[in-house]
Amino acid sequence: MSEPRVIKKYPNRRLYDTVESRYITLADIRRLVTEKVEFVVVDKKTQEDITRSILLQVIAEQEHEGEPMMSQDFLAQVIRAYGGTMQTMVGDYLEQSLKLFTAQQGQIRDRVRSMVGMDPMSAMSNLAQENFQRWRQMQESFFKSMSAAPGTRSPGDDAKD
Repeated sequence: MSEPRVIKKYPNRRLYDTVESRYITLADIRRLVTEKVEFVVVDKKTQEDITRSILLQVIAEQEHEGEPMMSQDFLAQVIRAYGGTMQTMVGDYLEQSLKLFTAQQGQIRDRVRSMVGMDPMSAMSNLAQENFQRWRQMQESFFKSMSAAPGTRSPGDDAKD
């Protein structure tokens, strides 16, 4: 696997793509993400990896333009999850949910392409049933790991405080 592309962020807030030898914008960063180009954003002055911060800026810009994807209530719930005992689990759960959703989109595209001569309702019904089973398995796995997390007790524990 090759090294990720290095993007340098200068003190003047400009981003410099070392592969293309040019200054880029957050829209260019979004393009790299959608094209699945691996990259890292490094603060030129401190050499600190600031990739997450830049990705959050891209999300903020996307949410500000057009139709937002995340509701105000969803964003408030995410903020409330920070600092809590379940912070890592919430992040993992959201990440796995989005991965499952993305995989399902690919399956739907593949099924639609292969539905020539098939009953579309039957094919979609079968896909929905498969997706439901995967979702249940993911949730069960999440809740099992949550109950096994350090500092948590199962409902049947008889530990005294």
